[in-house]
Amino acid sequence: MEHTLQGIKQRFGIIGRSQSLDNALKTAMRVASTDLTILITGESGVGKEVISKIVHSISPRKHNDFIAINCGAIPEGTINSELFGHEKGSFTGATVERKGYFETVDGGTIFLDEIGEMPLDTQAFLLRILETGEFLRVGSSKVQYTNVRVIAATNVNLEENVKQGKFREDLYYRLSTVPIRVPALRERKEDIYMLFRKFVVDFAERYSTPPIQLTEQARQMLEQYNWPGNIRELKNAAEQLSVLSENRLMDVDDLLHYLPSMGQRHLPAIPRRGRDEDGSTGFQEREILYKLLFEMKSDLNELKSLVFELIKTNDLHVADRSSVARLLSAGDHSDQSSYRDTEVKSSEDNYYAHGERYDEMTGYKDDRPIIVDGDLVQKYEKSEIVDENLSLEDMEIEMINKALKKYKGKRKEAAAELGISERTLYRKLKQYDIEG
Repeated sequence: MEHTLQGIKQRFGIIGRSQSLDNALKTAMRVASTDLTILITGESGVGKEVISKIVHSISPRKHNDFIAINCGAIPEGTINSELFGHEKGSFTGATVERKGYFETVDGGTIFLDEIGEMPLDTQAFLLRILETGEFLRVGSSKVQYTNVRVIAATNVNLEENVKQGKFREDLYYRLSTVPIRVPALRERKEDIYMLFRKFVVDFAERYSTPPIQLTEQARQMLEQYNWPGNIRELKNAAEQLSVLSENRLMDVDDLLHYLPSMGQRHLPAIPRRGRDEDGSTGFQEREILYKLLFEMKSDLNELKSLVFELIKTNDLHVADRSSVARLLSAGDHSDQSSYRDTEVKSSEDNYYAHGERYDEMTGYKDDRPIIVDGDLVQKYEKSEIVDENLSLEDMEIEMINKALKKYKGKRKEAAAELGISERTLYRKLKQYDIEG
């Protein structure tokens, strides 16, 4: 199986070693010798049509016709005629009799791409073909027969379409006899650079130029990008860089210059437009901000751990939610009548700020109000509200100073820690007048 798998990859020019891709190919090879209906799912641009061609090429039908049809590209009013044919005079413009795809490809394979876009009435006709092999031409009452293998593909969630009434449930289960999912490019990151190298070498031969090469950091950016357009988008990017770039060895800044979308992240950040004075984008600044946010999160977790440890060590009992709500609605902490339900124990005396006093020796419950030391109340009630500094520049300065301090002024190591180039760090030091 492994040797055959490599042969299939070489024959159809499939680049990749990810396990998810190999699983899809192995499933296609395993069911090719049967007549089972196959449903291929995956995002746009992942290569679903290639899977259908593999199935046909190693099946007993390989010497018969194969045709790929995009159901979303055929108008709703003519798709029945295209698939099943029509009789002369069956509708306006039908001047001659015409055979449909299911009739002309009899004995072969039909690949129905974007099956989720097929109209509901056409779905009923397709279901009849899958179950009995029978169909009717438009405008005819004579039953026709065909022996066609159907391979369908979609980039939408057909189960959700079934729930919404946009797709027939019986047809969905009939199509998905053998489901094959083609992974998205972001799910096979180990294949991204291999595909990129293949594309740039091909374009270098086509345009008679040296192939594009990437620095290590640029390669990491290439592999971490989301690639919403999948292999199609990667191939277009490789061609664009091969034609437009003057530098054959490209770094992060060069990559962002021609493909600025690579600097975009799905984390919340203030979007920036244009480029800085030195031609760089705001990607480095956002990376610094993300590092600062993660560091703040770590500090917050440490603070929470400290509070819980203090509560445990001093045998404190925190008020429940209802007690806190009553305290907030009261708005006056000096009113001792609102202190109920929560017990605060001290090493010297038992103070009950929200409950009854209890004498463990006598078992006597004392309902008298508790008088709390005024100095103690004042100590914990007074607080200072400090406005949080939300300036991005101040955050950048703080992160740069921390990195320089950590590496004792060594700028190269500090730049690597911040995830920016040394040139960008020099510019930031000059911009913010930081001594480093």
